[in-house]
Amino acid sequence: MIVRSRPSLLTLFFVLKGSIILRTWPQLATVGVLSVIIVAAHRHAPHVVPGINPAPFTLIGIALSIFLSFRNNACYDRWWEARKLWGQIIQSARDVARQTVVLDEGPEPSSERRDILAAIIAFGHAVVGQLRQKTGERAPSVRSADTILHEVAALTGRLLRQGRLAPVEALALNESLGRLTQALVGCERLANTPLPFAYTLLLHRTAYLFCFLLPFGFADLLGWSTPLATMLVAYTFFGLDALGEELEEPFGLMPNSLPIATYATVIEIHLRSALGETDLPPMPVPHDYVLT
Repeated sequence: MIVRSRPSLLTLFFVLKGSIILRTWPQLATVGVLSVIIVAAHRHAPHVVPGINPAPFTLIGIALSIFLSFRNNACYDRWWEARKLWGQIIQSARDVARQTVVLDEGPEPSSERRDILAAIIAFGHAVVGQLRQKTGERAPSVRSADTILHEVAALTGRLLRQGRLAPVEALALNESLGRLTQALVGCERLANTPLPFAYTLLLHRTAYLFCFLLPFGFADLLGWSTPLATMLVAYTFFGLDALGEELEEPFGLMPNSLPIATYATVIEIHLRSALGETDLPPMPVPHDYVLT
């Protein structure tokens, strides 16, 4: 996720990190070169490359803008829902840290509480690995996030039977585990259910056709300024499309994806601090304005 202050007016047009132009420059260059060729051909052979009335492009542009807005809103809803689910994971993890205080019988945390909080820490990192599918970075024996929650629930049951937890305390702890499960399932649903492919296909076809035909409508009206005008229009359409594609995958590694690895580290810092530990991992900071 991009973390930086708003650039000043002098640097606004020179910011590259976080700008979608790095992903769209091939399309912009193609549109610009095509526009130069069309304008030159129209000047030298207007009977072969005629101009087109630009009025229809206005209607097509409005329709394309509305469709882009619809798709980007759907993509942003996915991104924001993913952020809320991770907020639920962080809150529930902190709830578990408070609910397990009753297991401590002295100034030092009990072994059972350490086991539960260590499992919740492992759960956060396991969710990151599953959502980003970093199978190459995890050993085959590493537990899945759902397995970790099953183990914590089993430990809670044993503590209840041993009298270490009162029924109401065990119920509260299981409710927190239920919220973690609910958030995990929500994240899996987002990761495994992309937007319908037909939306993306229709948008790409329409945007490319519109930008490739636009120079014919501007050739008479703008002349050699046509490449600049068409590239500005293409920057808007292709930029919104690329941005929507990044937001559609909120758990990815793109600059505008959610920093879920940071969220897992924040959970670890808070829970280990609740155990009284001082040798904590450093708080994540952005690298080149990107927080992962």
